[in-house]
Amino acid sequence: MRQTGRAWIELDFDNLGNNVRQLQRILPAGCKLMPAVKADAYGHGACLIGKALWNMGIRDFCVASVDEAIELRECGITGRILILGYTSPCRFQDLEKYRLIQTVVDYAYAQELNCYGSMLTVHVGVDTGMHRLGERSDSIEKIARLWKLQNLKITGVFSHLCASDGMTKEERKYTLRQINDFNGLVEELHKRGIGGFKTHLQGSYGVLNYPELSYDYARVGIALYGVLSNPDDRTIADVSLKPVMALKAKLVCVKKLYAGEAAGYGLAFTAQKEMKLGVVSIGYADGIPRELSNRGHALVNGKRAPIIGRVCMDQLMLDISGAGKVSVEDDVVFIGRSGGKEISAEEMAHEAGTISNDILSGIGKRVIRKNAVS
Repeated sequence: MRQTGRAWIELDFDNLGNNVRQLQRILPAGCKLMPAVKADAYGHGACLIGKALWNMGIRDFCVASVDEAIELRECGITGRILILGYTSPCRFQDLEKYRLIQTVVDYAYAQELNCYGSMLTVHVGVDTGMHRLGERSDSIEKIARLWKLQNLKITGVFSHLCASDGMTKEERKYTLRQINDFNGLVEELHKRGIGGFKTHLQGSYGVLNYPELSYDYARVGIALYGVLSNPDDRTIADVSLKPVMALKAKLVCVKKLYAGEAAGYGLAFTAQKEMKLGVVSIGYADGIPRELSNRGHALVNGKRAPIIGRVCMDQLMLDISGAGKVSVEDDVVFIGRSGGKEISAEEMAHEAGTISNDILSGIGKRVIRKNAVS
């Protein structure tokens, strides 16, 4: 496939379908996927991913903001969309207009939602130990009073696990405590005659490390895209996930750099010997972390080529001395395969000192997203 853009993402929807099936396979019967398509579907493109998932039969989605939810609606997604974050009261009319589900971030916020005047659909956020959004799980009286607010249609109750990716004794103990506190709250609500709501607790690692849990939804994010947060992460569930994204750009200039010459901003790289330098049409405004300056890699002709000098806003430089015969407009792979080699999002994240979630969600809007087979 010949590309005309300066930088682009190729999406493998067959791999996305594989990941959906793999995750559905390990979930208990009756538990539906509620894919997280926030942050532009972790950089993959919310509309492209949303439509592909819709065609696979997925009808429930979660996002971070009202604007992300509206984007899905305008792409033709008519299913249930949960906003996991805060929505300002000045945008409550959009919750009604676009038939969105809003998270109740605490009791005071529930009262604001109730004062809007029209019926709004919500899921109740519960804080079981992450101490971010939600009413504390031991505030049972306050949580139970939410069902008395006449303008709130409560269709779900959920919480977030904050250490489910960890395998240490302390992390597993903390996660099990969160699970028990959430289950205890749900049980107490049922004892009080409060029901008719769906439950969800697990994100990607909650599914991969605690697949035995049984809730109505699973909010899978990074795993859906065939990626783990760190290259050394190990999970309990036996799944075969495949990356959905390949990130590529073009080689736009090839030149010699002589021994002793410096290159790039701040003269951050100095050649120790004569070398072949390649300029590539991608930079930190496109999502290549500046932290990869003088330490990251790309693939050219199936060969690893080090990033030299500082990553610029729109371009970067590679040492392509070992890449064989190269030409302007050759593809350069930053995430994905070239020849028999591969650079994963996890590897890029490790070299940048971060996690793959950060790498993927940071890919810029001007990077073209399209089907790998189109």
